[in-house]
Amino acid sequence: MDAPNYEELSAFLGEWGPFQRIVFFLLSLSIVPNGFTGISIVFVGDTPPHRCLIPASANLSAAWRNSAVPLEAANGVTRHSQCTRYRLDVIKAFSDKGYLPGVDVNVSDVQQEGCADGWEYERGTYASTIVTEWDLVCEDEWKTPLTSSIFFGGVLTGSFLSGQLSDRFGRKLVLFATMGVQTIFILLQVFSTSWVMFCVFFFIVGMGHISNYVAAFVLGTEILSQSVRIIFSTLGVCIFFAMGYMTLPLVAYFIRDWRTLVLALTVPGFLCIPLWWFIPESPRWLLSQGRVEEAEAILRNAARMNRVMAPEVIFQSVQAESKTEKVKPHNICDLVRSSNIRFISITLGLVWTILSIGYFALSLNTSNLHGHIYLNCFISAAIEVPAYISAWLLLRYCARRYCLFSTLFLGGVVLLFIQLLPQDLNLLSIALEMLGKFGVTAAFSIVYAYTAELYPTVLRNTALGACSMASRVGSISAPYFIYLGKYSKFLPYIIMGSLTVVSGLLSLLLPESHQQPLPETLDHMQRIQGCKKKRGSRNVSIGAEEEVKISETL
Repeated sequence: MDAPNYEELSAFLGEWGPFQRIVFFLLSLSIVPNGFTGISIVFVGDTPPHRCLIPASANLSAAWRNSAVPLEAANGVTRHSQCTRYRLDVIKAFSDKGYLPGVDVNVSDVQQEGCADGWEYERGTYASTIVTEWDLVCEDEWKTPLTSSIFFGGVLTGSFLSGQLSDRFGRKLVLFATMGVQTIFILLQVFSTSWVMFCVFFFIVGMGHISNYVAAFVLGTEILSQSVRIIFSTLGVCIFFAMGYMTLPLVAYFIRDWRTLVLALTVPGFLCIPLWWFIPESPRWLLSQGRVEEAEAILRNAARMNRVMAPEVIFQSVQAESKTEKVKPHNICDLVRSSNIRFISITLGLVWTILSIGYFALSLNTSNLHGHIYLNCFISAAIEVPAYISAWLLLRYCARRYCLFSTLFLGGVVLLFIQLLPQDLNLLSIALEMLGKFGVTAAFSIVYAYTAELYPTVLRNTALGACSMASRVGSISAPYFIYLGKYSKFLPYIIMGSLTVVSGLLSLLLPESHQQPLPETLDHMQRIQGCKKKRGSRNVSIGAEEEVKISETL
């Protein structure tokens, strides 16, 4: 016996009443802090220009002080060495004797040494970062990309735990619990006394970061109707994420001290606390757990808000089943239990991993681009808005597989073109990188909606959490893709572009979910070609005129 169609049973609520609008905007609002949490390391952990400190106690003449640090060429630019200086005892002896560098002494013949007295940093851009506070340069420069990787390691752990917790204990509880974890541990970072302490807190922030995003996304997907669901997954959570992202460089521009900046970024998280009393639990999830009375209570309250009459019994067939059937628990092992779901899970895992490499590498790379870091970061954030709008339009009119393939292919090919540009065309290079970010961002928005449509209610949050967990392998490695740029400027773009094109081709192997109702059980999942279909198609098409009407209302 097929599970009842939730969307038909709840159709009396309408498509876009006050209840749906409140859920839509409040869930989207809860995503704003996620927009700047992970990317804040661009400013908090940036490495400003630096050179070896020449202490005042050395008593060097002005000429020798200016020549104490050797010059070196890096990417075609001559600059002072960041990690070495001429031996201080030698040049002090020359200074005391009145010798002049370049006149009486060939400076290049003087032996060099490390920065034994520390470093001096350029303070024009930042008052402080974790790099300047704990000297994460030269021998310790490996700690800078590792800081981001530790955060994404927390995201990986959170993805593994939160999806199963959400499917077991509910979307709403996990949403607010992980929002609290994220906000509290961001606040604790302000009081870090060492790089290790900062990273421990940053790891836990990462655990909450993705968990509340996925929980909010799934909660909205399950409450809202099919047509509004597409708008929510693109113009809802994604646009509000971009708003938080765009806010980051604006706030960072006026707050140049990293501790004060991190403190300011905790405020939106605390402002989200009152949302608990306005955001309901998912009726779909309650039904999947056999909690019919609670699901009906939520829908009856929604009917009152929308000023419509609810049926006397909303889930009659579900009530009959719940008396005779025990709810079967599901876990992450169900993602590989059959050949069909195994193929879908592995393919989506690869696509998510490659997407994550491209998105986070391009986002974190803004500090290395030519020009002003704050402007570059804002442009990188602002380009996401048209990307999400494009994703919404594609999802409305096109098959899901082709939506995902086209955006991935665009992003990959554009990144591959960057290596063909002359090195002096910096603005064109930035433009192509932003176009690549456009394609990857649109694909990321599409893959969230596509994944949610492919998996059933009993496993949806676990599946999204698992895919997000797989993608963290990509985000953990993303900082090191940027690090490869120290050896070859174009190597990161060649690797990212190639992988993104490959992931686009992989997406064509997935089944189609366009204009299909959300599956409730594993038996209702769409099947890849070649897998025998056990049940009839559950195609339920929604009229284009109805979608247009809802879109115009938004």
